[in-house]
Amino acid sequence: MDVKEQVLKIGADALAASRELARLSTRKKNAILEAMAEELDAQRGFIQAENTKDLTAGKVNGLSAAMLDRLELTDARIDGMIKGLRDVAVLNDPVGDEISTWNRPNGLEIKKVRVPIGVIGIIFESRPNVTCDAAALCFKTSNAVILRGGKEAIHSNMAIAGAMQKGGEAKGMPGGAIQLIPVTDREAVKVMCQMTEYLDLIIPRGGEGLIKAVMEMSHVPVIKHYKGVCHTYVDAAADLDMAWKIAENAKCQRPGVCNAMETLLVHKDIAEAFLPKMGETLEARGVEIRGDETACKLIPKAIPATEADWYEEYLEMILAIRVIDDVDTAISHINQYGSSHSDAIVTQDAKAEKAFLAEVDSSSVYVNASTRFSDGAEFGMGAEIGISTDKLHARGPMGLEELTTYKFVIAGKGQIRE
Repeated sequence: MDVKEQVLKIGADALAASRELARLSTRKKNAILEAMAEELDAQRGFIQAENTKDLTAGKVNGLSAAMLDRLELTDARIDGMIKGLRDVAVLNDPVGDEISTWNRPNGLEIKKVRVPIGVIGIIFESRPNVTCDAAALCFKTSNAVILRGGKEAIHSNMAIAGAMQKGGEAKGMPGGAIQLIPVTDREAVKVMCQMTEYLDLIIPRGGEGLIKAVMEMSHVPVIKHYKGVCHTYVDAAADLDMAWKIAENAKCQRPGVCNAMETLLVHKDIAEAFLPKMGETLEARGVEIRGDETACKLIPKAIPATEADWYEEYLEMILAIRVIDDVDTAISHINQYGSSHSDAIVTQDAKAEKAFLAEVDSSSVYVNASTRFSDGAEFGMGAEIGISTDKLHARGPMGLEELTTYKFVIAGKGQIRE
């Protein structure tokens, strides 16, 4: 069987499974999720052995330290996947929820009800825990899911998906509900993007190249989880100790993820008081600073930034810094160079805060907090499937509700239209 035939069969199996999933009760789905969690724990040693194969290959192929960090499955990260499954199990199941209900003068009762999307394709890179998170969220919302991970994590992804399939099917999960494409051939992505007869939605998660490629070739609707060019703006009215802690956390706590800060904007009135200490702190943490002319004067070890730096998602210990005139300049910079992901203002000025919140065109906008909180679990949504930078259907962290659509259910007593 060639790649196209293999992927089309996976699609047909997923479509069949989606119809069975629509009949599962919430209690049954939760029991299946618990069984998946138990099987992940039981296969921990095997999963980590397979992950070691990917890490070894990654080092040989020159993956960066940040990418290897995203790839590694430590005990803590496996514990996190197990906890994520159990967290999803206890969350409210949105399928069947009535969004609204109203009655018409002719006696018809109309309900707007949440329903599964159907079959969802997830195309992702690097982080094998996405296999677990995506499958859990899709399953809880009665969607069948087809997963296609990057070649750098193929052994890890197959081990995780295999454990979830084994645990789930032992408790009655339909075969085909969770499937991972077991080949790394790029032809598989092309086939996925064109199989409109089986897929209802594709969600790409990864680098800019992957997102653009999927958008260009897909005939299936796409929700983009685009790059995270996240900003922190330190306003003239900022508490500088607070700003220092927020900026350090946003850049250094885990630089290889999409909600880490990539550009720091600093108001000119406080730059002299703030940047020298901030620069020392960042340099002590191993951050390379690329600054504009003023930033380079205040941070001697900084190197001059180029125009390309303002657009860059580094995903490593590199930070661009720009000194600006006011909150309006900060807003303009973010809307021009940002990726509509997560951006923060540090200020005690209510007017600056109001302008920033109203005018920054991003899916998550913060006041006096780190952008690192852009995460489904941190928002209290449980595991997330990613962070959408689109505006239609879903925006920001995508949890359970964002994996449903709706239908209208109309109940009558023999009414006919005249």
